[in-house]
Amino acid sequence: MKNSSTILVLAVLITCCATHVRSDGSDHRYKEGDPVPLYANKVGPFHNPSETYRYFDLPFCSSGRVKEKKEALGEVLNGDRLVSAPYKLDFRKEKDSEVACRKKLTKEDIAQFRNAVKKDYYFQMYYDDLPIWGFIGKVEKEGKTDPSEYRYFLYKHIQFDILYNKDRVIEISARMDPQSVVDLTEDNEVDADFMYTVKWRGTDTPFEKRMDKYSQSSSLPHHLEIHWFSIINSCVTVLLLTGFLATILMRVLKNDFMKYAQDEEAADDQEETGWKYIHGDVFRFPKHKSLFAASLGSGTQLFTLTVFIFMLALVGVFYPYNRGALFTALVVIYALTSGIAGYTATSFYCQLEGTNWVRNLLLTGCLFCGPLFLTFCFLNTVAIAYSATAALPFGTIVVIVLIWTLVTSPLLVLGGIAGKNSRAEFQAPVRTTKYPREIPPLPWYRGTLPQMAMAGFLPFSAIYIELYYIFASVWGHRIYTIYSILFIVFIILLIVTAFITVALTYFQLAAEDHEWWWRSFLCGGSTGLFIYAYCLYYYYARSDMSGFMQTSFFFGYMACICYGFFLMLGTVGFRAALLFVRHIYRSIKCE
Repeated sequence: MKNSSTILVLAVLITCCATHVRSDGSDHRYKEGDPVPLYANKVGPFHNPSETYRYFDLPFCSSGRVKEKKEALGEVLNGDRLVSAPYKLDFRKEKDSEVACRKKLTKEDIAQFRNAVKKDYYFQMYYDDLPIWGFIGKVEKEGKTDPSEYRYFLYKHIQFDILYNKDRVIEISARMDPQSVVDLTEDNEVDADFMYTVKWRGTDTPFEKRMDKYSQSSSLPHHLEIHWFSIINSCVTVLLLTGFLATILMRVLKNDFMKYAQDEEAADDQEETGWKYIHGDVFRFPKHKSLFAASLGSGTQLFTLTVFIFMLALVGVFYPYNRGALFTALVVIYALTSGIAGYTATSFYCQLEGTNWVRNLLLTGCLFCGPLFLTFCFLNTVAIAYSATAALPFGTIVVIVLIWTLVTSPLLVLGGIAGKNSRAEFQAPVRTTKYPREIPPLPWYRGTLPQMAMAGFLPFSAIYIELYYIFASVWGHRIYTIYSILFIVFIILLIVTAFITVALTYFQLAAEDHEWWWRSFLCGGSTGLFIYAYCLYYYYARSDMSGFMQTSFFFGYMACICYGFFLMLGTVGFRAALLFVRHIYRSIKCE
């Protein structure tokens, strides 16, 4: 496993390099009059963050030939399609109501702009890698109740306010002139002059801190209070419930050990009861062992991926508007950690006395990637039908396929071979009998689904407040940078998942039900189902998303994320339960 640790270190180094490279190659130092790169990125409905289009998909005019900027893999996955903007913002050169370009807007252009203004379209640009946003127009509703009486206007004058420190750009903001507009209410041809004003002001803010403005928006006092309240609430809930369960479990286990010790000293023919009674069946290997081992392998890989993403976040790689950094990290680290999935799955499969390890390896490779690939194919087709920037170009798809073929698959196979050759044995502390005991009839609440509902609710209750902020960031325009708090919440989630699974496994064994392998995995992973249920609540109650594309993207990709959580937390739950079961059966003498 020394090689795998070396690969993981390389993964972090490669990802750090890939996500820190400046995409335009500039050093951000300029002399007066130097051209500073300004790129128009995308436009789209404000409430539908996945539904974005190229800037010039709307009939804006251009001051010359539009040049496309080459983008990294992460930027393309993020839906960024940067092109040269019609405005020229040279360093420290002020301009007042300068005409960028003129265009005769046809009836079709007017109708297209009106439809965009109705849907609250915004634009996004980047100036020296600093983001700029603004709405493209406004709707005048004052005193009107009938939507047919609303008036629609397109902004045609934008003012850029730019702060600089010596030879560097520090901050930029854009304001639209509400008086300089084009009336879009009627389908009439209009001649429009698109103008812009540029104002420069000096500042003492150092260049290194120019991104702090965006980071601090999620660290405002009232936001921090809510985050800390969330953590304190989670910690108190966790401490009370885990303490309560731990006390009960310790007392019950202590009584069990004393009882079984007394039973051994008493008559040998006395009938055993409880979890000791099933000692000959508790380590009987589960059904569908290949699927079980593959689930553990995929869950372990996703857990490793999550830990490395947190490491990169905590050292500051994912600062706001580091375009595509998170997507680049996810692709690179997932590819380089596939050896862990192969090793874990095949090693455990061989411990369960499985023979067809090649089929197990193929199942491991497809268990998470298969549903993700099918979801991507459907959603990419939807994006192509909408002509949205979320549709990946053919070249990008080829790159991802090559990464999967040349990196992910070979590492998966190497991990599988290493796992097969590890020759590890499943060390059960008690012997397994030849024939399984019959499980006694159990009440309905001891069934798999009720137990999963009980197991998933407690971990979900510890994270649900923080979930809102994550959803508002991923599926909205909020900025989330408090990764340290998120990491604490993640640790709490792991602890609660492990503890509740152990408790439910004990009660299952005490009821003389020895089929705990799959149950512990399903109970651990059930939090993923609760998160998906929260998706329904968030979509209908907390967001204004609408339309087929945005709805399918939200529920499609969230299904993949929740499925990943299911595998990861299921693995955590099973590993905790396995440690516990081994411990209690090692502590008693069984015939």
